Amino acid sequence: YGSAQLLNLLYNIVDRVYIGRIPEVGTLALTGVGLCFPIISLVTAFTYLFGNGGAPLCAIERGKGNKEEAEKLMGNAFTMLLLTGAALTVAGLLFYRPVLYLFGASDDTFLYAGSYIRIYLLGTIFVMISVGMNPFINSQGFGNTGMFSVLIGAVLNIILDPVFIFGFGMGVEGAAVATILSQFFSAVWVLAFLTGKKAVIRLRWNCMKLQAAKVLKIMSLGVSGFIMAFTNSLVQVVCNATLQTYGGDIYVGVMTVLNSVRDICTMPVMGFANGASPVMSFNYGERAYEKVRKAIQFLTVLCVTYTFVIWGILKIIPEFFIRIFNHSPELIEKGVPALHIYFFGFCFMALQFTGQSVFVALGKSGYATFFSLLRKAVIVVPLTILLPKIAGLGVDGVFWAEPISNLIGGI
Repeated sequence: YGSAQLLNLLYNIVDRVYIGRIPEVGTLALTGVGLCFPIISLVTAFTYLFGNGGAPLCAIERGKGNKEEAEKLMGNAFTMLLLTGAALTVAGLLFYRPVLYLFGASDDTFLYAGSYIRIYLLGTIFVMISVGMNPFINSQGFGNTGMFSVLIGAVLNIILDPVFIFGFGMGVEGAAVATILSQFFSAVWVLAFLTGKKAVIRLRWNCMKLQAAKVLKIMSLGVSGFIMAFTNSLVQVVCNATLQTYGGDIYVGVMTVLNSVRDICTMPVMGFANGASPVMSFNYGERAYEKVRKAIQFLTVLCVTYTFVIWGILKIIPEFFIRIFNHSPELIEKGVPALHIYFFGFCFMALQFTGQSVFVALGKSGYATFFSLLRKAVIVVPLTILLPKIAGLGVDGVFWAEPISNLIGGI
């Protein structure tokens, strides 16, 4: 189940790996594309709002034997994903320039950031369908199919990125074209399955008519995931803008690399957490509470153990992870001490992911929303702004905000 969510992160990671290797301008191009990720995170936030909000409800209703209600929930989620995708495309294309400068772009980095996001936004609806509707495949028990739907796009992106970036000499624009083409094929696969004969709960025209009560029900559960992604976007904006003030483009580049390393390291955690979610939802719907408790215990131990081990690996070979994305001596020199700070106490972050997954799976939207807001909006953002001004910490203050928030939020 979780492999699908895990593989979805590969799109952006693969783009960053190739972009960081563009001759002569790799570091600047990587920094520019890094400035786009708050916008991409915002798009992803809406897939969580309707996809991750609707899928657990779908699984709960399926556990109760209410197939018709499950199909109506899925149909309403699909309609909202399409409408939101169209709105985000138009708004993004109209306002991307001032938004990128607000997010910390300089005239040098805007050249690359604008080129990338302008093309990426044209594929927003493909992202909404492939990422937003995939949880509905997983919620029906087709974990391998859900994984394959994202694997199609991820593998295509790995193949097409070097073709468009280097083969056609398109640079960052080539990375964006490769990504939206990959997402398109993934979206086609998802729709083909959900409208086909193998699906237990099918996507039907007569279930797509919006019903306010169902949309609100989906959003109330999905809002925690939305807030988590939205506040993650907010944190990236504040970090980039603060780093631009205290350190310039090179430190915005360092943060881009650190976010990329974090994405690699958290992929298994997100995979475990999202994989456990439909299992817990179905058993909760069947009132098999002992199975749910065992799943919570197993998930927590697994995620904390994994993040503790990966923290140790990052401590021993930090340069290896940075070099995945860029070989610039200056970036490595500044990136290694920043990485040690940023990932300090990394194991506490696992508690945030597991807790979030459990609350969403059991339909406890209030708890999920509270903890999403607590770590990002209440702790990280104020610390990112305040710490650089304390005891001359400067850019180090920005990097310390993450481990402090992991500790407080995890506890």
